[in-house]
Amino acid sequence: MRLHNLTPGEWLKAIAVGIGTAILLSAVMVPALKVGVSPLPKPLGLAFAETILGRQLPLPVGLVFHVAYVTFWSVAFVALFRDSLSFRNALLLGVGLWVLVLVVFFPVVGWGFLGFGVSPKLIVASLVPHLLFAVFLWGLCRIAFRQRRAGAIDG
Repeated sequence: MRLHNLTPGEWLKAIAVGIGTAILLSAVMVPALKVGVSPLPKPLGLAFAETILGRQLPLPVGLVFHVAYVTFWSVAFVALFRDSLSFRNALLLGVGLWVLVLVVFFPVVGWGFLGFGVSPKLIVASLVPHLLFAVFLWGLCRIAFRQRRAGAIDG
């Protein structure tokens, strides 16, 4: 694993992949929270923003934090794995970030280690979006960074 030198166009594609991944994840997770399917007390991005800023905030602020976080890790994925944007690598990143959420972010926002301060259900509930992250990241990378076939005609 090494940090690749990305072209300006590749940087823009990586940022677009990150924003697209964040939007897709939000389109799944916000409704799940609104209808009560998710056991999370609120979106983690919002809880983190409120913890950092020390006050109640509207959902759009949490979504901005979420978009920034997802975009950062999506760009890091492309920069580290430019020559191997595989599902396996996306899944490894997603699982690694899930563990980070369980042992760092949940305690920081007051939900306890592994989310036990709220419910053990947070362990699985937080795994689902990280698996979706891997799928969306991989899929959007396949679209954005598709390799041209040898002998393809420009036109």
